[in-house]
Amino acid sequence: QIVLVSGHLDSWDVGQGAMDDGGGAFISWEALSLIKDLGLRPKRTLRLVLWTGEEQGGIGAKQYYQLHKENISNFDIVMESDEGTFKPSGLGFTGTAKARDIVKEIMTLLQPINVTDVYDTADGTDIRDWMRDGVPGASLRDDLSKYFWFHHSHGDTMTVQDPNQMNLCAAVWTVVSYVIADMEEMLPR
Repeated sequence: QIVLVSGHLDSWDVGQGAMDDGGGAFISWEALSLIKDLGLRPKRTLRLVLWTGEEQGGIGAKQYYQLHKENISNFDIVMESDEGTFKPSGLGFTGTAKARDIVKEIMTLLQPINVTDVYDTADGTDIRDWMRDGVPGASLRDDLSKYFWFHHSHGDTMTVQDPNQMNLCAAVWTVVSYVIADMEEMLPR
């Protein structure tokens, strides 16, 4: 059984892609690194996917989906960060009401950093096919007030990234992915 965390690596025409979506790739990598460094071994496999081809119609994700859809019942949740890694506020979530209640409970663990909101839907080109077929999905929600200052521009460089905000985003990704991967049962569908 698999808990998938992800971001995509492809930058668009002019910037370096540090925010869109290097930040999502980084926090996904960091989540798994933190779990490993803490010596935690969840009941399910945590899988990191660094998508490519998202800007070209999600072709990397479509290929991955085609290769793995026969095992769709083993995917517990698919998580994608693709809207920057600014100050986080919570998760967008797509899934059943019972699964949403579980995710809301998990998010209470993040009250010390004031990141507890669960929004109505998850977004993400790379996880869309999975969610369409009933796999619960989550996307990071953060402060988008500066996102379009840099999105697909020459300004999308590492200088956009705030290490403290990225650490908060990585904390959200780490807690949510680990707790779901270590639950007794998969999220209800």
